[in-house]
Amino acid sequence: MERYELSLKDKRDWESAIETAVEEGREKGIQEGREKGLKEVARNLKRTGLDIALIVQATGLTPEEVEKL
Repeated sequence: MERYELSLKDKRDWESAIETAVEEGREKGIQEGREKGLKEVARNLKRTGLDIALIVQATGLTPEEVEKL
């Protein structure tokens, strides 16, 4: 019975670790998508000739990040 309970604990621990890893991966993907989207918006605004300071204010990117686009 003790071995069975230990195996159940191991199984639950493993499932919890996998669930945590998946959630962290999902959050990282969402964050990367947001950053990519902000950079694309900034790139488009820069192409239109909008002032860098306004792009920085609108996107939250740094002036250096906007300049590199």
